[in-house]
Amino acid sequence: MKTEPGNVPLDAGQLAAPWARVRAKLRAEVGEVEYRNWLRQMVLRGVEGEMVHISLPSRFLRDWVRDHYGDRLKTLCQPEWPSAKRVEFRVVADTGADTAAQGESGLAESLSATPRTPALQASAARAADPARESEWMAPLDPRLTFDSFVVGKPNEFAHACARRVAERPASAGFNPLFLYGGVGLGKTHLMHSIAWAIRAAHPEKPVAYMSAEKFMYRFIGALRGGNTMEFKTQLRSVDILMIDDLQFLIGKDNTQEEFFHTFNALVDAGKQIVVSADKSPNDLSGIEDRLRTRLGGGIVADLHATTYELRLSILQAKVAQAGVEVPVKVLELLAHKIASNVRDLEGALNRLVAHAKLFSRPLTLENVPDVLSDLLRTHEKRITIDDIQRKVAEHYSIRMTDMFSARRARAVARPRQVAMYLAKQLTSRSLPEIGRRFGNRDHTTVMHAVSRIQQLMAEDRTLAEDVTLLRRMLET
Repeated sequence: MKTEPGNVPLDAGQLAAPWARVRAKLRAEVGEVEYRNWLRQMVLRGVEGEMVHISLPSRFLRDWVRDHYGDRLKTLCQPEWPSAKRVEFRVVADTGADTAAQGESGLAESLSATPRTPALQASAARAADPARESEWMAPLDPRLTFDSFVVGKPNEFAHACARRVAERPASAGFNPLFLYGGVGLGKTHLMHSIAWAIRAAHPEKPVAYMSAEKFMYRFIGALRGGNTMEFKTQLRSVDILMIDDLQFLIGKDNTQEEFFHTFNALVDAGKQIVVSADKSPNDLSGIEDRLRTRLGGGIVADLHATTYELRLSILQAKVAQAGVEVPVKVLELLAHKIASNVRDLEGALNRLVAHAKLFSRPLTLENVPDVLSDLLRTHEKRITIDDIQRKVAEHYSIRMTDMFSARRARAVARPRQVAMYLAKQLTSRSLPEIGRRFGNRDHTTVMHAVSRIQQLMAEDRTLAEDVTLLRRMLET
C-alpha cells in the first residue's frame, strides 16, 4: 500500500484507476493476442514508496514478463505514481483466480474493499481461460512458432500438415496427426507452433499439451488418490490434446489403456489429437496393436534428417533473429559438420556467439575448433581421395563427374585443382596415383595444380578461406 505525504494510505479504489490505465496502454502497444498470452494474469499487489509490486502465477510467466516488459511497465507506471522508480515481479500461485475474480482489473484481492468468498473464487477460477489455467498445459516456448520454423524438403510435409491442423482442428483425414522423427528434427517445435496458432485463432478452445511422461504420472497420481473419474473428466473436456514423446509409454500397459480410452473419447467427440514420437506407429514395438492402429488412422508425417541447405538456412534464420553477425564461412562449417540434429546445431552457434561476447573476440573460422572441440571431435578416419572429391564438388556445386572430365571451364577447373591440392596435403598418395584418380591425368598436371592453388591462396583471401574450410571439414 502506498502512503502519500501526510500518511494517507491509498486504498483499492485509488489504485484501481491508474492500474487500469497502465494495463490499457500496454494492451494497446503489444496487441490483444500478446497481451492475452503473457500479460493478462498480472496482478497489482501494491505500491510502496519507490516500488510497484506485481505478481504472476508461475515462475516461467514471471521471468518472461520481467525480461520482456519490465522496463516498459516501469515507464508506464511512473506517470501514475511519480515516486515509483522500480517494479518488482513475484510469483503468487493464486494470481489466476485473483485476475478472474476481479475481472480485467488485475487488482489483488487483498486490496479490494469487497471480500471474495471461497465459492466465488472457485467459480471465477473455473471461468478463467481453460487453456491457461489447466494443469494439463505445459509451458509453451514463445520462440517455437510457425514463423520461426525453417521449412525445407525434409520437413515440408510435416509442416504443411501441422499448419492444416492449426487452422482447422479435427478436420476430416487429419485426426489424429502423428509426427515422428529423430531427436532435434523439429517435432516439438511443430507441436508448440500448433498450440500457439490454435490459442491465437481459437481462444475459446481448451488446449492440453504435455509429455507422455507427465500423462503417465498424472494417471498414476489419480489412481493412488482414488480420483480417476476427475482425471478422465478433466482430460476429456479439452478440444485439442497434444502428447509429446509417446514412445515413453512403451511397456506401460495400464497407462496405454487409459490413453487409448481417452483417445477414443476425444476423437469420437470431434476433438483433435496430435502426437509425436521418435518412430512411426508401425515401428513402435511395445505399443498395443489397437492403439497403433488408431494412431495411424489419420495423418502420419515424418521429419527426415536435415540436409546441408536446410541446416544452413536454420543457422541464417537464428543469426537474423538474434541480431548478431556471424561470418558466412563459420555458418557453412557448422552446417557441414554438425549434421546430427538441429539442437546441437543451435547449441554450437549459441556457444560461439557467447564465447565471442564474453571474451570480446571476433568470431572467426580459426577459433571454431577450439570453442567446439567436443562437438567437432569424431573418430579418427583416413581421408580418401573420394572424400575430397565429393566434399569439394558439393562445396562448389559441381557434379562429381566434373572431377574426372576433360572440361577446362574455370568453374570446373578451379575446384578440380583445389581437390588435387587437398589430395596432396591430406593423403599419402603419390602424384601419379592422384593424377589417375582425376581422369588419368599426368603427375605434372597435379604438380601444377598444387603450385597454382598455393599461389592463389596467398593472393585471393576468399579462395584461401574456402580451402581452409574444406580442409577443416575433412580433417574433423
